[in-house]
Amino acid sequence: MNNKNKTYTTGSATSKDGTKIGYRQMGSGPGLIIMHGGLSSSQYFMKLGVALSDDFTVYIPDRRGRGLSGPFGDNYGLQREVEDLNALINKTGAQYIFGASSGALIILQSMLTLPGIHKIALYEPLLYINKSEMDKFNAAVNRYDQEISEGKTLEAMVDITKADDNQHSWFYELPDFIMKMIFALILQIDDMRVKGDDLTLKELLPTLKFDVQMVNETEGELENFKNVSAEVLLLGGSKSSLLLKNSLEALNKILPHVNRIELEGLDHDSAQNYGKPERVAQEIKHFFLN
Repeated sequence: MNNKNKTYTTGSATSKDGTKIGYRQMGSGPGLIIMHGGLSSSQYFMKLGVALSDDFTVYIPDRRGRGLSGPFGDNYGLQREVEDLNALINKTGAQYIFGASSGALIILQSMLTLPGIHKIALYEPLLYINKSEMDKFNAAVNRYDQEISEGKTLEAMVDITKADDNQHSWFYELPDFIMKMIFALILQIDDMRVKGDDLTLKELLPTLKFDVQMVNETEGELENFKNVSAEVLLLGGSKSSLLLKNSLEALNKILPHVNRIELEGLDHDSAQNYGKPERVAQEIKHFFLN
């Protein structure tokens, strides 16, 4: 299959509980795993993968519950995701790992138990840092998940979008009924465009609760990350929410070997296809290859 004139192949690893973890592979050079975050899958990181594929053999897994991989399964949680990443490392031999959002959180947690990885790059991992902020976030996600379960997809998309009070563009000021019309069109166009290994956005919408579950597991666990021996690049965007910036700041203070970079004009989704992945790729290359 082609993406911007770059062909990828597919492969898979088997996690500790027997779940298949499928991935897309492209490029040549030292191995680099890209871990996607919530409401996402491997397809959304293809442009980043292409930008890195001249210097690395890039592996982009679909995390469990999505696309090329098996189901979430019983006893889902952060430990299952750590086991999945361990299986991918063992299968691919990759020495470098990049993750965004909850994918970055999985990598960070993995560094407490998985040996042999000396450099990791993280784009806005979200941890449970501030109770009042997380209470507000969890309330918004619970409402979203309830609406998804009731088939109120458009209402859920509007509510979760407006829950980010750090956004100031005209879009966030639109009346709900206008936003619903826009989201309905987005879903329709997305459904027509999706082919091959890709997933529709509508298929991904119910997965958000699983990523938020992992974030909540980190309540009271921040101090543990002072034991991360790997060198860490912490990336974030200047346009991202205070919730995310506070998480980055807390990690910047606790991690023993860390370099934090804020990218002007970028936001939480900038590593994905529809963001500015080339800029993120530049930072990744500089960090891993120097």
